[in-house]
Formats: sequence, C-alpha cells, structure tokens
Amino acid sequence: MLIFDKVSMQTNLDKVSMHTNLDKVSMHTNLERFLDCVTPVVPSHLLPKNDMMNLNSLWHPLERENLNYFTLGDLWNCYDECSVYGVGVPITLDDGQSLVQYFVPYLSAIQIFTSNSSVNCVREETDSISETRDFFSDSLSDESDSEKLSRWDGSSEEGLLEHDNSWHSNDRLGILYFQYFERNSPYGRVPLIDKINSLAQRYPGLLSLRSVDLSPASWMSVSWYPIYHIPMGRTIKDLYTGFLTYHTISSSFQDLDLEDNPESVESKRKEGESISLPPFGMATYKMQGDVWISTKNGRDQERLVSLLSVADSWLKQLRVQHHDFNYFMGFGLGKTRTNDNFSTHIIRTKY
Repeated sequence: MLIFDKVSMQTNLDKVSMHTNLDKVSMHTNLERFLDCVTPVVPSHLLPKNDMMNLNSLWHPLERENLNYFTLGDLWNCYDECSVYGVGVPITLDDGQSLVQYFVPYLSAIQIFTSNSSVNCVREETDSISETRDFFSDSLSDESDSEKLSRWDGSSEEGLLEHDNSWHSNDRLGILYFQYFERNSPYGRVPLIDKINSLAQRYPGLLSLRSVDLSPASWMSVSWYPIYHIPMGRTIKDLYTGFLTYHTISSSFQDLDLEDNPESVESKRKEGESISLPPFGMATYKMQGDVWISTKNGRDQERLVSLLSVADSWLKQLRVQHHDFNYFMGFGLGKTRTNDNFSTHIIRTKY
C-alpha cells in the first residue's frame, strides 16, 4: 500500500502525534516545541460547490460536503518573516534555565503532482507571462527539444514543465508539474522565501496552484539550520542540531487528525480560518546530548524514530533520492538506507 494512501498516512501520524498547542507550550518537551514552531498555519478558503465537482475523486471523496483549501502562495508567506529573522524555539535546559534558539528555513525538496487541467491552466499563465518577457520567450524558442530535456534529467535540481512527464503520471499520482532538490551546502543556500520567489519567476504555479489541485503524493521538505540563541554566551553542542521536516501540501489529508489538541482541531474546522501542516516525517543532523530528547520519558526518542521511519518510507514509495536526507543520515547517494540504522542516527549522527 502506498504511504500517501490516507489510511496508511493516518496510522503513521497517530504514531508520531507531533503537533502541540502553543498555549500550553511550557507543558511540552523541547522537541515538541520545535515541531510546533516549524508547523506552517496557512489561511484557508472555502471551495465553491461548483468547483468541487471538478476535483479528482481519487484525491478528494465526492461525499465531502465542504472543502477548504489554501494557495501555495499563502503557504510560502508563512515563511516570509522567519526566512529573514529565523523562527524562535523556546528551550528549557536540564538545569532549569531557558533560552530561545533560532532556526532559518531553506527549501530542501519539493514535488508537485497535479492534474491535466491544472497543468493546462499553469501553461496558459506561463505563456501570458512569457509574452511580456521577450528574453524568457526567446531563450525557450531557441532551444531544441533535446536541449530542453537535457536541462531536466533526473539529476538536475529543477523539474521543468516542458519535460515529458509520462514516466511519472497516473491517475493516483497525477502529473509531475515541478520538482526541486537542493544540492548546495547550507552556506551556499538562500532562505526559503527567496528561493521560492526565484523559482516562481519561471514556474508561476508555485504561487497560484491550490492545495485541492495537488495529488496526495505532493510534498515538500524544509531544512532548518540554527543561527543563534538568546541569551547568548553559552556553548551547547546540541543547540547546533539541524532538522529536516517533511510536510504534505495536498488537501487530500485535510481531514486527518494531525494535532494533539482535539479542541483546537475542531475549532479550526468550524471557523475555516486556517490549515496547519505539521511535519509527518523528520531527520536530524548532529544531534548530540539530551536537549532534544527528554530524559523524563521515552516519548521523544519514540517520536524521532517514528518521524524518521515515515520520512524514509515516503521517499522509498516515491522512489526519490533526497540529497539532504541521505546527507543527514550519513549515506552517499549510491548507498541503501536501512531501518536498522534509525535508532543509531537518532541518538548520535556520525560526522
């Protein structure tokens, strides 16, 4: 069974149970606070009834009365401020002292699967933009078909709309509209919002597509690297831990119970004000010590193992080689990941 099947995904999310309530942040562990702080909460819109009839029934059950959605543009806006200043995560040390660790988000990977009709709409939008940008239009028209294909070859960073997506197209997956895998070192990357704005100049669907237009196989991964903590002065190795979070971006999982607080979930569903996208998977880099793994109970370690297992399964199901994931796990691109190494890398990454 594919992991992006809703039953399978709900089972894994039940094990992970990652999202927390900010109003009760003091009651949660450092890891739970991190997961909460890096969860984007996106403004939502109610889909008109007429539009619901045009949805893919494999992705969205027809019996659903109401369906909220968000645009990808609204999703990226959630990362606007933290791309500049970082996102602050409250940390409580073993000696009772508190501090705030700041992390900057970077786009690590994204795959967008959609339908023929959505791709055609994006093509029309792209054509409209290209008419006003002669340099862009000319650069495309001067290329042969083979040159266009060579710019998108499996090992390249970006997947182009012009590429023949038949190899990755079926009713359940949809059509691969776009993919991106970051390969630069952390020092050579630009913050997430800047990367998206750059990519959107060539692929406007990155801003205009709606979550209801995307198949359940659509996902993104965000890498979080620490920049500083307040108050400063103390050197704590575990505060230099990097994180790699995985998020679904399709409305297909909207009705799944992703949060620990049922009242919060019900309130958001009634108001229809926002949709939260908590991590369904995660990997860590240079996790040493016990700042992120509470010694008071075993739920942090169990959660980390579950998040890592789900991330690994997701990538295997989509047959994706995610550069950052392989790097975080300490494997080369040509090596095979195994579940036997999960617990080892959770406690101490070998670098």
